[in-house]
This record gives sequence, structure tokens and C-alpha cells, in this order.
Amino acid sequence: MKCIYCNCTESRVVDSRPTEDGAIRRRRACEGCQRRFTTYEKIEMLPVLVIKKDKRREPFDAAKVRSGIIKACEKRPVPLGEIEKLVSHVETTVCSQPEQEVTSEKIGLIIMDGLRKLDEVAYIRFASVYRQFKDVQSFMEELQQLLDNQKKTE
Repeated sequence: MKCIYCNCTESRVVDSRPTEDGAIRRRRACEGCQRRFTTYEKIEMLPVLVIKKDKRREPFDAAKVRSGIIKACEKRPVPLGEIEKLVSHVETTVCSQPEQEVTSEKIGLIIMDGLRKLDEVAYIRFASVYRQFKDVQSFMEELQQLLDNQKKTE
């Protein structure tokens, strides 16, 4: 790290602590002039691209995930904190994979899995848009799967 006062490239870390935004604040002492200065370290995340159904690619956007989950949970007794946990889980899952591209289908499945555990009505709402049910029969099949899963966990 280069000293901002004398341009010396030798410094030692005197103090390190995390900041609220996830960075690390480091207090340094220059070996040349003995003055102190502060640096911040933040992990740089590589952008993840989402492959849409029409094969377009766009950057992953947690705000879109949040918006979809909020719409599915509208007028349901789901606390905002639980929604934020699910958004965080989706973002962590998508960004921690080794590939730099993920399909929108995979993101939808992660969201549906989280909503199934959170609120069944929200799950059905999201699934009805995500899976684009063509008729009542396909909707009923999804409901039956939900009921079967519920019986298994009881």
C-alpha cells in the first residue's frame, strides 16, 4: 500500500475492523514517515448474467427477485424480514456458483423452493406466473404436488 503522504510502499496494519457495508477498515502506519492513514477493502463480486427464456442475457438484479417475492406475498402474513432472508438466500446461491451465467428457470426454482417453505399461497401465486399454467388441470397438478409434499412432512 502506497503512503498518501510520502509515497513509501512500506506500511503496517495497526488496526482492522469490519464496516457496516461489509468492507474492512484498516488503519495503517507508514514505515517511511510514520504517519497514519486509513484504507478500505471490499470484496469485488464478478457480475452474474441471467439467461432469459428468449436467450437474452442481463445482469442479475436482486431488486427484481425482491419485487417478484413481494408480489407473491401480497396480503399474506409474511414478515418483511423473511422476504429479505429469502432474497439474500437467492442472491447468495446465484452469486456463489462457479458459473458466471445462470438461467432464469434456475432462479425461479430457488425462489419457489423458498416460498414453499415460507407461505403456500405465495408459492402458488409465484408458481402460477413462473410456470405459466395453460389450463386448470396443470394448476391442479401443482396444487396436488404441494399437498403431497405437505403430507410427507407431517
